[in-house]
Amino acid sequence: MSYFEDAQKKYEQLKHKENVLILSVESSCDETSIALVENGRRVLSNIVSSQIDIHKLYGGVVPEIASRNHIKNITGVLDEALLKANKTLDDIDAVAVTYGAGLIGALLVGVNFAKTLAYALKVPLIAVSHVHGHIGANYISHAELTPPFLCLMVSGGHTAIVEVKDYCDFNLLGTTVDDSVGECFDKVARVLGLSYPGGPNIDRLAKEGKNTVKFNYKTPLKDTLNFSFSGLKTAVVNYVHNCEQKGADFSKADVACSFQELATDELVSKTMTACKNFPKLVVAGGVGANSRLREKLEIACKNNGVKLYLPDLKYCTDNAAMIGAIAYYYMKAGIGLADLSLTASATVSI
Repeated sequence: MSYFEDAQKKYEQLKHKENVLILSVESSCDETSIALVENGRRVLSNIVSSQIDIHKLYGGVVPEIASRNHIKNITGVLDEALLKANKTLDDIDAVAVTYGAGLIGALLVGVNFAKTLAYALKVPLIAVSHVHGHIGANYISHAELTPPFLCLMVSGGHTAIVEVKDYCDFNLLGTTVDDSVGECFDKVARVLGLSYPGGPNIDRLAKEGKNTVKFNYKTPLKDTLNFSFSGLKTAVVNYVHNCEQKGADFSKADVACSFQELATDELVSKTMTACKNFPKLVVAGGVGANSRLREKLEIACKNNGVKLYLPDLKYCTDNAAMIGAIAYYYMKAGIGLADLSLTASATVSI
């Protein structure tokens, strides 16, 4: 019997196993992460080796450097994850890995590591969408959460409103037509001279400023659930450059605050429009850690009778626990099983 034939048989058997332990691998950008997750909800360990201090030197993630550091770190991360969970490789029922979306070189490190591990252990290999993983983070933070619900996806690569019909059944209601909101935050941070990662630094600086700066900007796409952040980014960049060229004083804190208000207003407004038919709202992705967005959503949901689910801050950014969480539901649905030809993909559909 070939590896894949054996994996198919075991994958089917896992559907009926009382406790399923999945070892998950995430390496889509600049975090090397491995987690052990039981039954999609219980995190035994979630180790994240961050490269933030390295990429700060360059003002953003350098793909080749990210890949090299994944290779350097991944074995040690595995050892630490097993140690913290008090488990051995013999306890693992399946290996899950992010195959996309992300940086190809970084993804390939995780994919090839996971393939080797699954083959050596003779267990199923589960190919997981990074986007679905962010949604899955909420199953860890909220044990009572079950579909259906609406999800606001806000990350460095994605901005979307998604109807989650079931654990593995998604319907895209709206998405960005240009930049993601996370990308917009990073580019505005860069023009303000803030270090990488830009989003958290914008959030911190905005608390010191006032919403008083008027950019040459009008909110686009008013009659749709789609988003556009390119115009807002350009308006902020032009404002800062014009001030610098004229030698005019301006407050970086006020710029950050005014920008953040516009960006979060756009997210909240369209999300609440979409929420008219949904009593539950889930937030997913790195920008879900933004304090102002969380505050506005809490107020809006309370005013509109919508139950809001926010992921714990540690599960907003990239981590392997969220991959292990959604991988469990892939397994229950009988999808995601991969063979050793699995490779990385820079983009994935919702």
